[in-house]
Amino acid sequence: MDKRKLNRITAVFLTLLVLVVAFMLSGSFRRTTRVVLPQESQQGGQIPGFPGDSTDTLTVVAVAPDTVQAAIETLVRPEQYRQTVSVQQFWSGGNGTTETTAAVLAPWSRLDRQLADSRQRHILTNGETTYIWYNSEQSALRLPTGSITADMEQSIPTYEDVLQLPVETISAADYRTIGDQVSCIYVETAADAAGYTLRYWVSVDTGLLVAAEKLSGQETVYRMWQTDIDLAPVFTEEFTLPDGTVLAEP
Repeated sequence: MDKRKLNRITAVFLTLLVLVVAFMLSGSFRRTTRVVLPQESQQGGQIPGFPGDSTDTLTVVAVAPDTVQAAIETLVRPEQYRQTVSVQQFWSGGNGTTETTAAVLAPWSRLDRQLADSRQRHILTNGETTYIWYNSEQSALRLPTGSITADMEQSIPTYEDVLQLPVETISAADYRTIGDQVSCIYVETAADAAGYTLRYWVSVDTGLLVAAEKLSGQETVYRMWQTDIDLAPVFTEEFTLPDGTVLAEP
């Protein structure tokens, strides 16, 4: 075979080999197909009247009035935490605020609540048995839990209340931020027959209610907000009765 012809064949072969290798490499390093999420939305984080309001926005997969209950249902409360909530109630000519600290070591919850008469009420409950005492009393009243719950003692609703709402009563639902950039699911109901509107802010990180409002028309009659949360608390004697009986240990 002519030497020049052989060189041309070799050159063509090498060129084809380079093209094949380049094609294979380009396939190996090609970026994978992007997964397209459902339609996203930006909702403002303003929560008028609450300490630490934020005007920042949070971009997340959208929720709607007909899907928000399913989203909230996936949330799980931590089994161990300490939080403090303030509750402000309004009436004609005045208002009052109470503060309650809850220490939770499931299934036990301890509630320390400052009362209007300057006394402090202490409750330890596991959902079956409840112990109650005041200030530094040395003995506690023991009784079946009945209707006494940790949420009721704090005078707060919970996301379980949202799950019980008829879907048609939910007028708004989205994601918002509150306070120190706490990401929340926001739910608002339409005014009921008596003219009351309910608003809830539920943390997507902890499943805990961080704020709530009840309005009569345009006037606020109830407001609750979380003032402190510790998800890794150090417990000492929180779950010990005044007589020294230890009900739970970390």
